[in-house]
Amino acid sequence: MTSTALDTTAEAIGETPTAQHLINGQWLGDADTPRWNPARPGELAAYSPAGSAVEVDAAVTAAVEAQPAWASLPAPARGAILIKAGTLLEERAEAVAEDLVREEGKTLAEARGEVRRAIDVLRFFGSLGWASSGEVLPSGLADTVVTTRREPLGVFGLITPWNFPIAIPAWKAAPALISGNAVVLKPAELTPLSATHLARALHDAGLPAGVFNVVHGKGRVVGEALARDARVAGLSFTGSTFVGRQLQEILNARHARVQLEMGGKNGVLVLDDADPRKAAQVVAAGAFGLTGQACTATSRVYVTPGIRSAFLEALVAEAALYVPGDGLEGGRIGAVVSSAQFQQDAAAVRSAVERGASLLHGKHDADPSGGLFFAPAVLADLPFDDPAVVEEIFGPVVAVLEVPDYEAGLAAINDSRYGLTAGICTDSLASATDFAARVQAGIVKVNRPTAGLDLNVPFGGVKDSSTNTFREQGRTAVDFYTWGKTVYTGI
Repeated sequence: MTSTALDTTAEAIGETPTAQHLINGQWLGDADTPRWNPARPGELAAYSPAGSAVEVDAAVTAAVEAQPAWASLPAPARGAILIKAGTLLEERAEAVAEDLVREEGKTLAEARGEVRRAIDVLRFFGSLGWASSGEVLPSGLADTVVTTRREPLGVFGLITPWNFPIAIPAWKAAPALISGNAVVLKPAELTPLSATHLARALHDAGLPAGVFNVVHGKGRVVGEALARDARVAGLSFTGSTFVGRQLQEILNARHARVQLEMGGKNGVLVLDDADPRKAAQVVAAGAFGLTGQACTATSRVYVTPGIRSAFLEALVAEAALYVPGDGLEGGRIGAVVSSAQFQQDAAAVRSAVERGASLLHGKHDADPSGGLFFAPAVLADLPFDDPAVVEEIFGPVVAVLEVPDYEAGLAAINDSRYGLTAGICTDSLASATDFAARVQAGIVKVNRPTAGLDLNVPFGGVKDSSTNTFREQGRTAVDFYTWGKTVYTGI
């Protein structure tokens, strides 16, 4: 394992950027794992190291040693570092966004938006350094004052996905750091550069060595070692439900705190009183934006009979506008992140057609040889229990089904193992209000795409989409990273 000077954040092999582990303020590791540009076959996007339990142990040790001093720093001083990191990231935003496109595949506009989200997240949580973190409460005892405090737990592990490779690490790390915790981040293997850019901004902003550490590598190696380390007080994970449940068992067995944000199979109900063109735009943005690679993406739509024909016609027209292409060259949607994901998307569409589905737009025999570009797929004439309707695909694929009325549509949306986001398109305030009250989802959208969320509001789901204990984003995000203390003071 080799190290570089503290002010060096990435070396280069030829012209290919290289990510390294960040452990105790040092950039370490022989970066020999290639990451290929999904839009340009044969073009290297990055190199990164393959970490092991050895690097995890070193990172956790550094975090344990650095955390007490960090926690003792006044919260406004901690916040100032996060805010400065946001400013540095803003200065580097264009280069960061271009690297994100090359390693993840999304469009440049989407990448710029994601980098903007990371900047805003750092500033938002940095500003909480000046906010109250407790309460003064009345006591039934005379001459007594009751106050509450929030205290950091210590060291947190963060395991983040490839689909938002800088925004999600930022929105997990920032509330942990402002609360006085130290962090060990395991980024997704497919997107090492984005995590490097975040780490560089935090380091250059003056974050003390050991407070924020990064270990690259495979989830079953690095992620599991992080989850099993008894010194890690808690772990926040975003990824598949299968992996999340495995991690939950490990964390629960040692009584550590765990936060899981997992899969989604998000439904939208379109009623007869909706404008079919506007409803199609809402569904298309939720289903095909970000190449459908979002846990909040729209993947199933239930329409009532009176609007079905007009809505399908409008949705197919909208789908045709989402032309895939190289994110750096102006495609409406970018490349699929990997060959494995591309094959999963294609197989889902192909098998649905083989089972009798109508493919109204898209292809089931897409060719990835010129880049991992997958046209949006619109499926119809499916039974409600078809795999394309009930199983997460994680691509630009949407199934449209007919329901006789509002009640049937609501029941169909709720009939899912997932409950992350749900939406309704309607001009009826009564229907929208009833839907918001009765739908089984953590986030409800009325006449808006299911994907997308403001950073100052809570994020999370129910059922197999989330542990449904602590929410991410917004001021409530700090609850996961802290524990409460009640103090009685006699006066």
